[in-house]
Amino acid sequence: MKSLDLVGQRFGRLTVTEDSGLRNSGGVIRWLCGCDCGGEILATRRQLVSGNVASCGCVPKQRASKGQAEDLTGRQFGELTALRRVENDKNGKICWLCRCSCGKEVTVRAQRLKSGQTRSCGCKKAYAAPNRHDLTGQRFGRLTALYHLGKGDGAKSSCWHCRCDCGRELDVRTENLLRGLTQSCGCWNREQSEKMHDHMHYQDNTCVEMLKRACSTADKNKAGFRGLFLAKNGKYRVMITFQKKHYTLGYYKTFDEAVRVRLRAEEELHAGYIDAFERYSEKAKANPAWAEKNPFYYNVTRSNGEFRVQTNG
Repeated sequence: MKSLDLVGQRFGRLTVTEDSGLRNSGGVIRWLCGCDCGGEILATRRQLVSGNVASCGCVPKQRASKGQAEDLTGRQFGELTALRRVENDKNGKICWLCRCSCGKEVTVRAQRLKSGQTRSCGCKKAYAAPNRHDLTGQRFGRLTALYHLGKGDGAKSSCWHCRCDCGRELDVRTENLLRGLTQSCGCWNREQSEKMHDHMHYQDNTCVEMLKRACSTADKNKAGFRGLFLAKNGKYRVMITFQKKHYTLGYYKTFDEAVRVRLRAEEELHAGYIDAFERYSEKAKANPAWAEKNPFYYNVTRSNGEFRVQTNG
């Protein structure tokens, strides 16, 4: 069965750019994603949709004291609605002022909100087990729980039939509702993707803005530099993606050599594309009639380890 195309969809700080062509040990597609910070990461659909992977790894490394913590303003967690961030607690943990459905305001750690450990000011009794929760009528983001289905074996597999604010109905695992992992039928992600597309220029399956950002930053991934992956043999595998195509540029013993190869490929593909597109845009602005008959193209082929480009830019 053909895999659902996630290209262009947004999950947290990540935007899916293409199918990397790689699979995990179970044969599941690993999608290449661009992070808001400019980094890149590979993730499966389940990791993205569940929220387990929402950045390239940059967020956990950022200090909350610098105001870079996740913004929870307006989000609902059970009976609680996050109002605003307040001073960290005595242990340095991020805290939010929340209003309970009963009207009382309480301060709660962000971690307890997102994990589902705290879902009210205390006015609601803690539920004994997920499959015994009476969530009828409760809201989880855009979802309203309608009735319990009792699917599966054990507490973790119980499901609730929910209605999204957009009108669509779907079945959601109890644990995903309580932990805030599923908060809509998917419409929120689609809306964010559409908003993103409204502010970006796409040509030949390529986002000009993302290329510019990648060319102007030196953000790192776990291997120490974007596009580098540490293989089991201790060598650095160098990869680059362009126009929905994934290129492996080889394996290199040293980090510096791998970085040089990656930068050279970026100069050829990313920077070259931007230069060509900007030249084409100037010509199109000066001669719209010509542009209408001659749409922009930037065709890349690879032969004997070398990239070859044909463009009208």
